[in-house]
Amino acid sequence: MADSFRRYFFVSQSSFYTEFILGCLQIKLGLICSIGIWILSEAKLQAAQAHQNWKLSSELTEQVTTVNNPESVVQYSTRISHKLEMQRCKGAGEQGSRGEFNVPCSFPSAPLPLCSSAQGFERCGEKSGSRPLPYRLPILMAAPENFNPDLRLPPVLPEPPQNSSPPKTSTESGKPDAVLESSPPKTSTEPRTPDAVLESIDTDYHYESDNFGQTNFFLEPTVKFRLSNGNKIFFRTGFNYFGQRGVESITNFPLQIGWQGKIGQVTLQTAAGVDMFNRLPTAINLNAKVEAPISSPQVSTSGQLLSAVVLSGNLEQGPYKSNVRTLENQITAWRFGPDLFWQIDRNTSLFSSLRLGNYNDGNSDVQSFSRLERKFGQFSLAANLFTWSFDRDLEHTSGYFSPPDFLVYNGEVAWEGDIASFLRCRLAANLGRQRLKGEFDNANTYQTRCTVKLSPNIEADLGYSFSNVRNQETGGSSYGSDSFTGQLRVKF
Repeated sequence: MADSFRRYFFVSQSSFYTEFILGCLQIKLGLICSIGIWILSEAKLQAAQAHQNWKLSSELTEQVTTVNNPESVVQYSTRISHKLEMQRCKGAGEQGSRGEFNVPCSFPSAPLPLCSSAQGFERCGEKSGSRPLPYRLPILMAAPENFNPDLRLPPVLPEPPQNSSPPKTSTESGKPDAVLESSPPKTSTEPRTPDAVLESIDTDYHYESDNFGQTNFFLEPTVKFRLSNGNKIFFRTGFNYFGQRGVESITNFPLQIGWQGKIGQVTLQTAAGVDMFNRLPTAINLNAKVEAPISSPQVSTSGQLLSAVVLSGNLEQGPYKSNVRTLENQITAWRFGPDLFWQIDRNTSLFSSLRLGNYNDGNSDVQSFSRLERKFGQFSLAANLFTWSFDRDLEHTSGYFSPPDFLVYNGEVAWEGDIASFLRCRLAANLGRQRLKGEFDNANTYQTRCTVKLSPNIEADLGYSFSNVRNQETGGSSYGSDSFTGQLRVKF
């Protein structure tokens, strides 16, 4: 019995030792296999990530090459809007937010070929004397990707390898993983683009007087910044003076900030600010504009515009800066309406504008202006038609010219050309008729303007205009006004 128990005990003990030893071996073997599998998996994961990073770098670099290639036609179409705005100044003129009628402006000669620039494509030799009306922000010209956040370029990445094979893994290169992981990432040596860059400072000057003792003076500098995404912001201030015979004068200090951008082919611009006066309450002003091409512009091989149709919508609100009496009565107005520009062929264009106005004294008006122009080298012929009608004539109570029925039509002959390498001038004469309250009279305007290029980055405009187109009720007396305009442009 004891022998059998002893044999059983030793057999059981040997079986226990055997199982214990086998279990330890299984644990060690499993641990070794797990470590091996983990090492192999880590190596494969690093190789896959390296290959994926290389592939992503290739795709993004290809995307940079593809996106950073804007269409010249689209860029040129945005240049049309500048010409569209200038058409509002020509010919008979218009009653703008200041209350001015027949504001003399400058305009370019025949379309010029395109040259590439940092902002896109500009006309070679274009004279910057082309200016929009005061209190209107100029139109932006730039590539579409500068304004649409969805089209912004991705960050610049290192160039992928010239061959199409993925980068070598740690096993292929013979370097241990620890060495690859410990290598510091490469940093770009390119300087960081500033958030905003000073682009230009434009100072506008306008002095107008008539034979009835009314004087208006405007001096307004505008500082322009270009943002890193291509948009622009503007800061405008200045000093304005309004004088009238027998009435205490008024000085005005405007302050306005504006923004311009582009989404696709649609150009957006908006501005808002305040008008401070020496003896009147502060008033708010704002304006907005949306502009889009209706048809794709056609451009010749030399860069000359052949055909295009551009439509825009405008909205303005602010003090009606017509004269001292209008400001004293604190007259403000909302004005809105569309503009249409049609480049019929390379030498013929049509511009048409419609404005509807609502005034805080309960009055309203409808204003239209159309101009058909034909160029013959340095010469041009144009026909202008201007209509203006108010719901009520409130000139004696509110102070502003508010005719129930006013019509002006005239023909224009103009010449523009270079007198010297640094001097370019324009001469124009408008001859026509005007009708006020059923009575016809002559409507003539004579304009001259010269642009002096002081340096590659500094230009100055100086213009003079005389007109007998009415800007107030004069009874049986004749009306005449003189205007001096100028602008100093400094580019950075």
